[in-house]
Amino acid sequence: MADIGKINNLRIVKQVDFGLYLDGGDDGEILLPRRYQPDEWMIDEYIDVFVYLDSEDIPIATTETPRIQVGECAFLRVVESNRIGAFLDWGLTRDLFVPHSEQRVPMEVNRMYVVYCYVDKSGRIAATSRFQRYLPERVEPDMFEENQAVDLLITGKSDLGFKAVVNGEAMGLIHHNEILSPIRAGQRMVGYIREIRGDGKLNLSLQPGGQEMRNDLEQQILNHLKGHDGMMTLTDKSAPEAIFNTFGVSKGNFKKALGKLYKQKLITIEPKKVTLN
Repeated sequence: MADIGKINNLRIVKQVDFGLYLDGGDDGEILLPRRYQPDEWMIDEYIDVFVYLDSEDIPIATTETPRIQVGECAFLRVVESNRIGAFLDWGLTRDLFVPHSEQRVPMEVNRMYVVYCYVDKSGRIAATSRFQRYLPERVEPDMFEENQAVDLLITGKSDLGFKAVVNGEAMGLIHHNEILSPIRAGQRMVGYIREIRGDGKLNLSLQPGGQEMRNDLEQQILNHLKGHDGMMTLTDKSAPEAIFNTFGVSKGNFKKALGKLYKQKLITIEPKKVTLN
């Protein structure tokens, strides 16, 4: 059976005047319209196609590659909005539908939104910006590990920070104090699991944590001092932006690293400078 809303590897079974028929298993033969068929092909050869439903809800194939598949998230532009919902450009001839009930905020034409793609109860492909209906905000204990590197897709701003899709599997939150440079909805980046809370919610960081990161930062500070005649004007009193511009870390992590080096008697910390011992 072909997976609706996903790329499938299907066998070519026959040619007709208007295209190729592919073996869709329990779905029967699926048409690949002539305008999409490759220049070279053979009967019984397998071909990668995206399968969706046409206007009569019959499975049909295309060799076009969509910007999103069922079970994925993407940042897409609204091309039309009417009384039944919004329509997004997802790279196919037929636009992707977002019902009004699946819009977290009313979608406006020419604006872009992060959406999740799903198959509705009638078997049609649709999208939603109400992520909590499909992506958990509370995860099982073995789903992630603290300090684990993860792929993030920023979905939007909240009172506490920015919400993000984590590895396409769950929702998490980046608190304001973890954000050291501007971020925006639709941005993809590498992040880290800072904390798995007792209620299963994920607190995220844009910087690595753990002892390995701290050791690396301590060495960066020592190398910086050695390369600047054993002195730097960045201290635990410096502005967070200045620290981030030099070392790419938060002020909190920088202060911890300075404290560790100070306890090891490797540096001296003064009000306006740090020197190498």
